[in-house]
Amino acid sequence: MTASVRPARPILLAAGLALLAGCGQTSRPGTGASAPAVSPPVAVSIPIPATAPPARKVAPARLAASIDALAQGFDGKFGIAIRAVDEGWTVTSPGARTRMPQQSVSKLWVAMTLMDLRDQGKARLDDPVVVRSEDLTLFHQPIAMLVKGDGYHTTVGELLTRALTHSDNTANDRLLTYVGGPLAVRAMIERKQLGDIRFGPGERLLQSKTAGLVWNQSMAAGGGFELARSRLDPAVRAAALDAYVADPPDGAAPLAIADALARLARGELFTETSTRILLDTMGASVTGRARLRAALPAGWKIAHKTGTGQDLGARNAGFNDVGLLTAPDGRRYAIAVMIGDSRRPIRERQQLIQSVAAAVADYAGSGAA
Repeated sequence: MTASVRPARPILLAAGLALLAGCGQTSRPGTGASAPAVSPPVAVSIPIPATAPPARKVAPARLAASIDALAQGFDGKFGIAIRAVDEGWTVTSPGARTRMPQQSVSKLWVAMTLMDLRDQGKARLDDPVVVRSEDLTLFHQPIAMLVKGDGYHTTVGELLTRALTHSDNTANDRLLTYVGGPLAVRAMIERKQLGDIRFGPGERLLQSKTAGLVWNQSMAAGGGFELARSRLDPAVRAAALDAYVADPPDGAAPLAIADALARLARGELFTETSTRILLDTMGASVTGRARLRAALPAGWKIAHKTGTGQDLGARNAGFNDVGLLTAPDGRRYAIAVMIGDSRRPIRERQQLIQSVAAAVADYAGSGAA
């Protein structure tokens, strides 16, 4: 990573990033399919008006009642937080201040660390970077199919795009190395005072410990991780999952995440250009089509990041969607719905997340001010 101070770059709009959305989900390594190329975003300039922090208002009773009803009807460890970016109120459920496993939601903090370095003149999106076989991780990593010979030669900007829009684990971990590793991300979280948000050790170490394994790089190829995990004693896996859920190293309170997203939207964390780059990239995400996005009426916009943890039988540890919802009239709502531990079927988990988005849309469409 270069430490030289360089001129600010043009902002990268979703107009270019949206080319990714048509690709759909990419194939997993080993299927024989080729990974789609990630097109570079279009560089243009659009001003973002400065937004002052709003005065705190009383939370809307109707929306609060809706969230309470949803919370009472769901079985599991979870938390819901909604922060009105422009109106100033906050609605939460029990669990909103409890650390929940983030899983891929934590890719947001790597991206924010990159934006922070960019604002300091220490990073550029067009900086070259190489992804090699020793950088491969596990689970969803479509970039792995491009790693051949001396590696895949790409840019920091493409890693950011792949990490946030396709939740590519290897792209994110390579970006993590570029920005300085977990310590650099944790330092950014503390410096920006983002609250009760932890950042873990990276995908390989986090996922292997959660499963009850010790990471070996041979697990990164050919389904090696899944095979090693399948050979474990179920009691070992259950104990490891219990330990992870009880004290997740990547844990974060939904309220802290909602607050961080609201501050991002108001331009309090980064420069105007870096703020737009990050929000536009989040807005081009192709993941989580059955979560927050699925419940939004026509005319709404979403910039978000999903996260999904490991399953053990019917149990799942980490099923999340967090993001910024923008109503047709421009009002914005930062939302974090995090299910930290549940045995409910995936459809019910999706419905909980959708119902929160629907409740916010109903509130905004009711003419409430």
